[in-house]
Amino acid sequence: MQNEDKNAKSLSTHDFFYELPEELIAQTPAEPRDSSRLLVYDRAKDEILHRHFYDLPSFLKKGDLLVINNTRVIPARIFGHIENRESVLETLLLKRLDYTRWETIMKPARKARLGSVIHYAEGLRAVVTGIGEYGARTVEFQFDGVFEDILDKVGNMPLPPYIKERLQDKERYQTVYSKVDGSAAAPTAGLHFTPELMTQLKELGVEFATVLLHIGLGTFRPVKEENILDHKMHTEYYEIDDDAARKINSAISEGRRVICVGTTSVRTLESVADENGYVKPSKGETDIFIYPGYRFKCVKGLITNFHLPESTLIMLVSAFAGRENTLRVYEEAVGEKYRFFSFGDSSFFV
Repeated sequence: MQNEDKNAKSLSTHDFFYELPEELIAQTPAEPRDSSRLLVYDRAKDEILHRHFYDLPSFLKKGDLLVINNTRVIPARIFGHIENRESVLETLLLKRLDYTRWETIMKPARKARLGSVIHYAEGLRAVVTGIGEYGARTVEFQFDGVFEDILDKVGNMPLPPYIKERLQDKERYQTVYSKVDGSAAAPTAGLHFTPELMTQLKELGVEFATVLLHIGLGTFRPVKEENILDHKMHTEYYEIDDDAARKINSAISEGRRVICVGTTSVRTLESVADENGYVKPSKGETDIFIYPGYRFKCVKGLITNFHLPESTLIMLVSAFAGRENTLRVYEEAVGEKYRFFSFGDSSFFV
């Protein structure tokens, strides 16, 4: 039903706006994880169903392949002060460039000038060596010991700014299958899974394939351009290993559904899939930007949270389900008082 959409060249950022009451922005995760609500949108039937995430097995079948992202969030938010100044400066680690250098966002950015030295706890220091757009700063850290151990002591979980409540358990901002440190945000679509639910799905005959995409600046950068085609995506690191490629290619060749858990899994697969949907084991950087008009090569279903208005994430969902359909789904979710964003409820577009 994507033919309802405007030509991609004429799509503006405001075409992806919807009204969201502030009280629907989830401040805490659901307990237990799979008790969150689940909105299912069947594209073929143009039908919306309201369930809970623990009902997911009812919408899957033997042979379906769920693709999950096993990135793990690091305690990426640290607070320090610029040498010879008392004001506090916040640093968000986005991407590790080498052993000592990181790409970061600093607030207030105007105080972090080229050459500035920032002091943190535990003897950690950083020198600003580069300045980019939207507050981005390249820094070189100086420390004694193991950086990861120091970061574990001084860092905080990088919760999005719209979450005001303090997180009681840091593991609630990690998926139960998180494994590889490196993200500045959680792949939130996976937060609803429990080990018990995953076991239930496997017993049903559902398979799992694991890929990796470390979430960075692309998640935090808003779309400020009026025409979405003028928006430049930031690169993020991904990996697809031999086992994941084999499972994905087998599903494609056998006509089984490849269902991505989260937009990060979508972007990983669609970055490397050929015209027939097949993938090769690979690793690298992707800046793929998926918006209406995009032809999906591999993905047949999408499990994802409800995303911010005018974000690249709602644009990706709109590419999969159609812009008008997606906005209609979101309007119904608002009317049914679903919980939105990182700790919010889930949707399944199939």
